Amino acid sequence: MKKTLVKRDEEGSRLVLSEAQEDYLKQIFILGEGRQKVGTQALAHRLEVRPASVTEMVGRLAQLGLVVHARYRGVSLTESGRRVALEMLRHHRLLETFLVEMLGYGWDQVHEEAERLEHVISERFEARIAEAMGHPTRDPHGDPIPTADLSMPPEATPMSLAELPAGESGTLARVGAQDRENLDLLGRLGLAPGSSIEVIAAEGTALRVRAGGESFLLPGFLAERLWMEDE
Repeated sequence: MKKTLVKRDEEGSRLVLSEAQEDYLKQIFILGEGRQKVGTQALAHRLEVRPASVTEMVGRLAQLGLVVHARYRGVSLTESGRRVALEMLRHHRLLETFLVEMLGYGWDQVHEEAERLEHVISERFEARIAEAMGHPTRDPHGDPIPTADLSMPPEATPMSLAELPAGESGTLARVGAQDRENLDLLGRLGLAPGSSIEVIAAEGTALRVRAGGESFLLPGFLAERLWMEDE
């Protein structure tokens, strides 16, 4: 039997949610960048489930007042759904930070652990680990951590490394990759949040860049998942 968790919406009403429902809400938030509508096909692809399963779950979430779903127009979060999504995101990113900073995990090892733990930690535990780490604002991948009052920290509009013109450089702010293989590659190349990267030239589907005094080819699909800020 899957565990059900009790949440409260903005009016204090009790909501009993499954881990799967929380996962859906979190992914709708991430795919929609907080406010935009998300297509059910995109949601099915992200969660690796059948479109029919998405339609069924979205219907349940709509009955709970957590999402709004218009046929052929996608699904969006209500304010109640948004708060649940932000709570899960805060748990996840605090846990990733805690595992790296306090327990010595590599940044390529924490995603799956946080996926499991985010559903079961208490608000007291969340507050304790945030305090122990000095209330971090970003996780090891550079992603912003929602605040304790469930709002997103302000940040500049990101630009991917793939969009940076040749001859320009920037500071790596966020790493969009979550899979271990690509995070391991980036780690070996020394590309972590805070790294300075200069674009040299496009070479086919790859990008030649310079970082840490060395130049190398970076796959184009990976360059699209590295988010930069001006130096």
